Amino acid sequence: MPNPTRAFLLGPLLKGVSRSFYLTLRILPAGMRDPIGLAYLLARAADTIADTSLIPPAQRLALLLSFRDQVNGAAGDPALMRRMSEEVAGQQQQSDEKILLESLGPALAILPQLGESDRAAVRGIVSTLASGMEFDLRTFPDEASGRLVALREMDELDRYTYLVAGCVGEFWTTMTYAHMPGVLKAGPDTMLALGVRFGKALQMTNVLRDCGKDLRIGRCYLPSALLARYGLAPQDLLAPGNSARAQPLLFELVRHALGHFRAALDYTLTIPGAAVRLRLACIWPIVIGLETLLLLVDNPAWLDPARVSKVRRNTVYRVMAHSLPAVASDWLVRRWIGGLMARIEARMALRQRSAGD
Repeated sequence: MPNPTRAFLLGPLLKGVSRSFYLTLRILPAGMRDPIGLAYLLARAADTIADTSLIPPAQRLALLLSFRDQVNGAAGDPALMRRMSEEVAGQQQQSDEKILLESLGPALAILPQLGESDRAAVRGIVSTLASGMEFDLRTFPDEASGRLVALREMDELDRYTYLVAGCVGEFWTTMTYAHMPGVLKAGPDTMLALGVRFGKALQMTNVLRDCGKDLRIGRCYLPSALLARYGLAPQDLLAPGNSARAQPLLFELVRHALGHFRAALDYTLTIPGAAVRLRLACIWPIVIGLETLLLLVDNPAWLDPARVSKVRRNTVYRVMAHSLPAVASDWLVRRWIGGLMARIEARMALRQRSAGD
């Protein structure tokens, strides 16, 4: 008999909290949907715990670490579930996120229903993502403190993008090998490495898109060593008028992201054209990410949180429609995605020439 609670959690509730990711999830092959959907729900709950700024960071960190222990099989803790409901859920303005936090007991109960390998993979990805959230809480100040802290070196940013997104590429690849054996054309070592870079491409895009907003809660993910090379300090980025001054820095990081996107394209092309659902699940985030980078390099006020470079919903629908006739052809996919990368590079070159005149 179907489990109505599981159906609700992995259906309507998942749709409510995952927004655009739900589109990708729904076109995945059936066997991959439940473990990936559950991993998303648990990670989203952890993220909500970590981001609830009305709760002091030390308290959030304690709740986050306790929740990670529960995901990893620690004995059920009714007091923790009660604290989640009272302390965190009560602070949520989004009703779906509130419902998710109040439903963590049933969500965790789905884990033992998964096969052993899927269960281990879900626990692994949620634990790694929670480590990225722990990094945020330990590295950056309280959002209300008025302080601003920057990462130090590119290696630190690279590690961060792995913890919060690159690891998702590994998880996705593991799920593909488990549920679609023989589909991927390359070996596991190659695919796992490409998958990590795929995730990093998407997170680097998020870092650049959200820079203005993150700065205002005390978080500068752009490393201070890199800023210094351009004669900038983290505090300089708080002035939207410095967007033009910081544009060369933006362009360097966009080019860094494009290197990861090329790996994401290679990843996608190892999937046979006949595996339409799996290919679409890769093409959509790549193209939407590149469309975001294109908006960023064209945005003269990219540091202004009121002028975020966000892809509109009609663009998402256009991408989905365009992908259907292209998905099965390596040539068309490479031409489409490669063309977007070339447009970004050309736009940056044009902006740099204009700035030099």
